[in-house]
Formats: sequence, C-alpha cells, structure tokens
Amino acid sequence: MRRAPALIVAIDGGVASGKSAVGRRVAERLGLPFIDSGLMYRAIAALAADERIDQDDAPSLARLAGRVKIRVEGRRVWADGRELTERVYDPGLNPMLARVSKVAGVRVALVAQQRALGRAGLVMAGRDIGTVVFPDAGFKFFLTAGLDERVRRRAAQFEARGEAVDAEAMRREVAERDRADSERTVAPLRPADDAIIIETDDLDLEQTVEKVLSFLDA
Repeated sequence: MRRAPALIVAIDGGVASGKSAVGRRVAERLGLPFIDSGLMYRAIAALAADERIDQDDAPSLARLAGRVKIRVEGRRVWADGRELTERVYDPGLNPMLARVSKVAGVRVALVAQQRALGRAGLVMAGRDIGTVVFPDAGFKFFLTAGLDERVRRRAAQFEARGEAVDAEAMRREVAERDRADSERTVAPLRPADDAIIIETDDLDLEQTVEKVLSFLDA
C-alpha cells in the first residue's frame, strides 16, 4: 500500500513576524516536530566565530556547514553532539549570521539537512521554507507585520530576557535585516507564489495560530 505523503507546514516571514512562536504552537496542536531553521544558521555562525573563520571566507563557511550535523529540539541546538543553545541566542552573532546566511554553500548544506528532517512530517519556520526548502509543502504560510509592530515584539523578547533595549537601534537592526534578507541573491525572503499571506498586526499569538489551523482544517 502506498503511504500518504508526510504533512509539511512551511511558515515564513521576516524578523519578529511571529513565525517561530506560531510555528511552535501549530506543531504542538498537530502533534508534529517543530524546527526553527534560523537556529541552524545561528549554529553555523557560532561555530564559525569559535573557529575564527573570517566572515567573508565563503569557502570555509561552506565547508563548515557541510561537515557538521545540526540537531534542533524546541529551543535547544546541538552541532555534532555539542550543545550550542546559549551561544546561538547571543545578539553578538548577528553580524556573522548576516554573512553566513548569504553563502550559497552554507544554504545548500543546511537545506539538505532540513529536507531530511521533513521525511516524517513537520512544521518548519524560516525565510525560505516555502520557496526553497519545501516548495511542494502541503501548506505554506507567510506572516507579515508592520515595522513598528515587529520592533515592539522584538523589544519585548529582549525585555523578557532581562536585556536592555535601545528602541532606535533595534528599529535600525530590524529594517537592515529586512533589507539584507530581501536583497540577497541566494534564497531571498519572499512569499511563495502559492503561500497564504497572513497579516498579524492586529492578531495576537493565539489568534494567528487559530488562523493558520483554520486553513489546515478546511
């Protein structure tokens, strides 16, 4: 008997669009694993910093991504069995992360790992899940929100961790990451042609989760 294809739900969006929080809740409701693909890129950035690889050394970054196995469970991250959870959330990684994310060889290596994780079904959040990683996903969503709202959410994340917030600096950071993600030549941030676009400015987390689930139940 031929097996039914595994359920894959792709959730994309820019920084602080809510994709990870929404994806995590949706996965819980569906009884599926959840993977935040951004944590995999953060793991490579952390390892590159630890190994003192120059952020402009694309071949070395690609080789690094090709030789390590990244494992993500919830908010925890390992590379070849070494836990990197505390490292990947360090804001100081952001400059390296921006460079790592643009390297074609890094993306090829991590996309291969991400596709392997989807064989049994999952919910995955990121910036290129519906366009590159799983273009044939059964359900694709793209979450959006205005800059002011996303800066507010980003600030709330920092404050929840007890970190000081410079609102203007954060606004510049979010705007710059939007620009970098949208303009990069490799897997730029954009909704898939068949993605369901959900504007979340006026929706809280649970309302957004319910909206996503309503399409899955239709």
